[in-house]
Amino acid sequence: MSKAVTFDDVWTMFQEMVRENRERSAELDRKFQETSAQMKETDRRIQETDRQIQETGAQLRETDRQVKETGAQLKETDRQVKETGAQLRETDLKVKEVSTQIGRLGGRWGEFVEGLVAPACETLFAERGIPVHKVSRRVKAKRPGNRHMEIDLLVVNTDAVVLVEVKSRLTEGDVREHLTRLAEFKDFFQEYAGMRVMGAVAGIVIEENVERFAVNEGLFVMVQSGEVLRFANDGEFQPRVW
Repeated sequence: MSKAVTFDDVWTMFQEMVRENRERSAELDRKFQETSAQMKETDRRIQETDRQIQETGAQLRETDRQVKETGAQLKETDRQVKETGAQLRETDLKVKEVSTQIGRLGGRWGEFVEGLVAPACETLFAERGIPVHKVSRRVKAKRPGNRHMEIDLLVVNTDAVVLVEVKSRLTEGDVREHLTRLAEFKDFFQEYAGMRVMGAVAGIVIEENVERFAVNEGLFVMVQSGEVLRFANDGEFQPRVW
């Protein structure tokens, strides 16, 4: 036989239903609040993403502008490089042309200086007891092994030959080269093998140390004195014989 339901039982059940309903309402409210917060965060993130997209778009447009500007600058630089290259080639041609002209002028100047020295050789060497029978200009010889020798002025008599090196500006290097030339002379010009070989240098401009070096090496030194040439060597000078 079932037990009869009392008022207290009903009241207890009602209170339990109210409690459960409150708990459900509270849970629903919590979830609603949580969902609302999540929606706000999602909306914030969407707005931030939109801002970043707009900012990235602006950066891309700026980058595109810079790329176009750089492209224009590169084209201008390329044009300038080509223009500079053309100018350099033109300058190079002018330099080569001037060098050629200077070379021709130098050759003519050398011939002019030789033309001054050659006539003076006969008088100057005769005064030093070396009679001159012949003065030859630009005497050349070659030997096997592609060896060459050129003598500016070759002064010859019956028993002696003098090699004269002529420079507008005589340097110590020129003197040393002439000493080497003197040492090899008889190998190139064997027809003078039995003769005394002496050396001389001449210059329009000769520094004092170069003049002293040449004299100490036993060479005659011809220098300009006014409108004439003279020997810088003193009267007691004895030339070196090869």
